[in-house]
Amino acid sequence: MDSRPGSQEIRDGWLAGARRVPSPNCDERPSGGEPELVVVHGISLPPGVFGGPHIDALFTNTLDPDAHPFFAEIQDLRVSAHLLIRRDGALVQYVPFHRRAWHAGVSRFQGRERCNDFSIGIELEGTDAVPYEAAQYQVLARVIRLLAATYPGIGPGRVVGHCHIAPGRKTDPGPAFDWTRLEVLLGWRPGPG
Repeated sequence: MDSRPGSQEIRDGWLAGARRVPSPNCDERPSGGEPELVVVHGISLPPGVFGGPHIDALFTNTLDPDAHPFFAEIQDLRVSAHLLIRRDGALVQYVPFHRRAWHAGVSRFQGRERCNDFSIGIELEGTDAVPYEAAQYQVLARVIRLLAATYPGIGPGRVVGHCHIAPGRKTDPGPAFDWTRLEVLLGWRPGPG
């Protein structure tokens, strides 16, 4: 199955074309809750290393604590995201969009707490300091446009970083992430020229 978005759609909360790796780390959204926010994250496991099976393992509670010293520190975490966009633009989905993924933690957006209740978490494979790849921006923009078409509450001003909803606690996607580039791709900000 091709894991890059082309003419994709969402069926039963799943993005057609994304590789599915269902995570147990999710639950139901509050009654009547629908996604109204996209939270962009950055992740690499081990820190600073790209590729490999470790992100899937973290989100499915199968991370081997002996595979890397850092993994012993995080082996008891029970976390997930809805999507991961790999460095090459490949998509992995862990949680259907209508369910609550456990990605934001203690968080607040415009005075509203518990962002997991009303957000979709998208992880980009990367770090705060390493520039993200062009393919990741292209795929992220396509996915956000599709989400905005599916969930009317998502639009300009409703795409934020983990750093914005958990300031002082989280820094991702970090200074290496180009928000202007994403907004231009989304058509929410005029491009150069």
